[in-house]
Amino acid sequence: MTTTRITHIGGPTTLIEVDGLRLLTDPTFDAPGRRYTFGWGSASHKTTGPAVAVADLPPIDAVLLSHDHHGDNLDDAGRALLPSVGVVLTTTAGARRLGGNAAGLTPWETTTIGDGAGTFITVTATPARHGPPLSRPIAGDVVGFALGWPGQPHGVLWISGDTVLYDGVRQVAERFTVDTAVLHLGAVRFGVTGPVRYTMTARQAVTLCGLLRPRTVLPVHYEGWGHFREGRQAIEHEFAAAGDDISSALRWLPMGAAVTL
Repeated sequence: MTTTRITHIGGPTTLIEVDGLRLLTDPTFDAPGRRYTFGWGSASHKTTGPAVAVADLPPIDAVLLSHDHHGDNLDDAGRALLPSVGVVLTTTAGARRLGGNAAGLTPWETTTIGDGAGTFITVTATPARHGPPLSRPIAGDVVGFALGWPGQPHGVLWISGDTVLYDGVRQVAERFTVDTAVLHLGAVRFGVTGPVRYTMTARQAVTLCGLLRPRTVLPVHYEGWGHFREGRQAIEHEFAAAGDDISSALRWLPMGAAVTL
């Protein structure tokens, strides 16, 4: 049987291990305290460092990068890591900017990652929108990832990427049976843009889970940065209010420790 483990390193960064394959999501390994600008007058600072140092990572077969142009999804240390990995899967615009081993995927496009020893994962890009309607020219392109491999009895592992809840994300529930949903939350907001949100709120996550009906929900992208406006307490509150059929799926990943799914 396939063994799947996931380690939450911090923010959006996780290490996913499927037998002999190792995937890293949105690498952020800079030390805390630094201030990052995000464009159009928005900025934030990192409040906690990674639970696993970049030097302590095992060899990485692929990086799944939801987008390359914001420091809370790809910082300097994460960017320096990219040339050493097998392939970087990201948006088509991001692949053009990164060059080298980066490959761009459009929504619903599929590719395969293998370890050369018989283990392979099918990666399907899923839609994401990093803000309200018409925000794409400002916020840029983002992508999520659905991961499938032989022997998954309950469906795919889906990583939402930085996105709000909108019709493109809802289509994931129509196209896939999702076993494990790794949701980028945090209800990101900046003072310069007022109440506008750039990632899902906890309430939106509950609504989405009502469509997906995953067996396991793993929140990420909710701590470690000043612009994350909803943390663990808010997420737990919304899931608890949703009833047992949804709240029972919520699972918290301990920082830095591998958890078997």
